[in-house]
Amino acid sequence: MKKDMRIIYMGTPEFAVPSLQKLVEAGWNVIAVITAPDKPKGRGQKLIPSPVKKVALELNIPVLQPTNLKSPEFLEELASYKADLQIVVAFRMLPEVVWGMPSLGTFNLHASLLPNYRGAAPINWAIINGEKETGVTTFFLRHEIDTGSIIFQEKEPIHEDDNVGSLYERLMAKGAHLVVKTVEAIASDNVSPQPQDESKAKNHAPKIFKETCEIDWKKPAIEIHNLIRGLSPYPAAWTVLQGKHCKIFKALPSDKNIPKLNPGELKTDGKSELLFQTGKGHLTILELQLEGKKRLTTDEFLRGFKIE
Repeated sequence: MKKDMRIIYMGTPEFAVPSLQKLVEAGWNVIAVITAPDKPKGRGQKLIPSPVKKVALELNIPVLQPTNLKSPEFLEELASYKADLQIVVAFRMLPEVVWGMPSLGTFNLHASLLPNYRGAAPINWAIINGEKETGVTTFFLRHEIDTGSIIFQEKEPIHEDDNVGSLYERLMAKGAHLVVKTVEAIASDNVSPQPQDESKAKNHAPKIFKETCEIDWKKPAIEIHNLIRGLSPYPAAWTVLQGKHCKIFKALPSDKNIPKLNPGELKTDGKSELLFQTGKGHLTILELQLEGKKRLTTDEFLRGFKIE
């Protein structure tokens, strides 16, 4: 097995960190890391490095942070590394001149069972749509996003009490192992990539926007429950409560028998219960956050906030 194979790793957020760490731990030759430019954060607008950059520096790996992936200066620098293989985990769309550069190609890790849930937010949408199973996929890059030939896939169950945070953690760990397995197979010349079956591309996973997160109380309680799970802890589903923006992090469909209200109307005992009428059934709210306030359980919230 060619452990000296020259690898360039591309990634930015926390999701991409374990894959990089596992590659280095396994003794693979990661010669450079490409990540997003540092971003200004907080009051002082101090420049903060990406999670992947922080780890790369700790591992003494050179870091490139191009603003333009097609600039001649960046392409020249990239070519100078003479990479055999490139790996992409939670980065951005690459131009062909970049992904086509290494002799062994460029592969990507995607947090779904492709071709299902192609797009920017596969973990969120799998939960929002009430799926019982998802997984991770490695595939070779080609022109259209998330459409290249599949190298490996591994399944992961979605539990009833999962939210995007808990599922993200498991897929991040599972993905890291799959990245190392994929590199081992490529180095041993033991891969037979399979084209994606377009008939299985049933759902898409577009980027999440603020309007995606607004709760439509006319929908059934179970659908709203899944929306809340699929957006918790971030960016969080929201509604308007007595004129204020209110994020909802946790809720459960309730079979409690209460007089029917209009969708979006609520009933409370003022102590520990907050029940919303939906288009079908009721939803009991367990954790929420009013704008400008801390995230609270319902009983904590009702101690300090009187609902008219």
